Amino acid sequence: MLELRTHQQEVVDQLSQGFKDGHRCQLLYAPTGFGKTEVAMSVMQKVSQNYKKTAMVLDRIVLVEQTSLRLGKYKIPHGVMQAQHWRYRPMERIQICSAQTLEKRKIIPDIDLMIIDECHIQRKGTVQLIKDNPQLKVIGLTATPFTKGLGNIYTNIVGASTTGDLIEKGWLTALKVFIAKEIDMTGAKKIAGEWSADEVSTRGMQITGDIVSEWVKKTHEIFGKPRKTIVFCSGVDHGRDLAKEFGQAGYKFVSISYKEDDEFKRATIEDFARPDTTIHGLIATDILTRGFDVPDVMIGVSARPFRKSFSSHVQQLGRVMRPHDTKEYGVWLDHSGNYLRFREDWDKLYADGVTELKESGETAKTEPNEREKKQSKCASCGSLWTSPTRICAHCGFERPNMREVSQVPGELRELEAANRKLHIDNQDFYSQVLFYAKTRGYKDGWAAHKYKEKFGVWPRGLQEKMHPPSLETMGWIKSRVIAYAKGRSK
Repeated sequence: MLELRTHQQEVVDQLSQGFKDGHRCQLLYAPTGFGKTEVAMSVMQKVSQNYKKTAMVLDRIVLVEQTSLRLGKYKIPHGVMQAQHWRYRPMERIQICSAQTLEKRKIIPDIDLMIIDECHIQRKGTVQLIKDNPQLKVIGLTATPFTKGLGNIYTNIVGASTTGDLIEKGWLTALKVFIAKEIDMTGAKKIAGEWSADEVSTRGMQITGDIVSEWVKKTHEIFGKPRKTIVFCSGVDHGRDLAKEFGQAGYKFVSISYKEDDEFKRATIEDFARPDTTIHGLIATDILTRGFDVPDVMIGVSARPFRKSFSSHVQQLGRVMRPHDTKEYGVWLDHSGNYLRFREDWDKLYADGVTELKESGETAKTEPNEREKKQSKCASCGSLWTSPTRICAHCGFERPNMREVSQVPGELRELEAANRKLHIDNQDFYSQVLFYAKTRGYKDGWAAHKYKEKFGVWPRGLQEKMHPPSLETMGWIKSRVIAYAKGRSK
């Protein structure tokens, strides 16, 4: 029987209220690993029980199969809208179908509600079906609602728990991020604002040896042995080159791409998902970013640079953050430069989630300069800093001045994830509570009172700059709220 967790049921209730408020098309934002498919199945089951019809639309045949199997696991009657499929049952009130099937038919099935998985992709045919059928209610699901034009379709966004909250509650796994030798994209050709796929692949192959050697080093240094890994490569040739190099080092990595048939990809992923698999890692470009659910993956390797696609970066990170009883944390090895490139956006998403749809969509990010990179490094242990604190979270080294920090070329350097408990210095703490107060519309002076509550003095001489709070600060704020509530109840 399908039973939702509390944070999943909350968004179901919000979606129900949204329809009551008159919103025909609603978007559900939830981080990867939240359980959006379970939420969708619960909604479809409820609609079916009310003798109405619903369909869930997915953009890949393999995802249609996976969703059908999950519905079958919970014994929820449904059909698959695909000719000659063994579950082709057009009379069922729940239908699972591919976007390609709907677009090919050019007609909408007789349904009351359509749920669109990965709605940020915005297939033209699916968008047109929504426009041509104004009586149809729609729910779009995504972990990355950053595509231009979503606001023209969805009039209400339901924001689920943030990544930080889900990690704190154990529904997602924290990441330890390392910055490694980066693929050099200096002067690379750009197409529609993004680096050319051919150039990304060619340049990625230039550091294949570094990617393999750093993985070998880190998996033994951290875990004492090889652990399940997924590698996001720069292209088909790069993926095959990596698989060959890993093989020569004595490890079994399999590269999968659009050039392999669907049965090979299905069987390979199924084999990799087994606890006793002999495959050490999978290598792909896009295939592993959607619908890939292997929670005991311990290591993710980023070897595909993005100039503007923050959504792809988030999708990749999420594949390693699924919880598993053998996993204390996941490890992220960044050879692409993406983590630093999108760090501000990631920190904001991590702490606040998504509450509105932007009209502009995604934009290219400015590359960190050498000074910024040097300022991020601990002079003692080589760790990179995630915020302007004076205490290194990795080794405890205290630096007197960030400008004195230097960088050691060629070393793999750890970037502690935003959720690690950090020692917060006075300015950093004040910047975080200012941000918290601003985003929640609190009165002027709230942050100063919280600062005084923590340090016993007013924040005199500190700058009024802001940045998203860490989990430690969020935890402290919540503890004060609880203490205040208990005090009032006495």
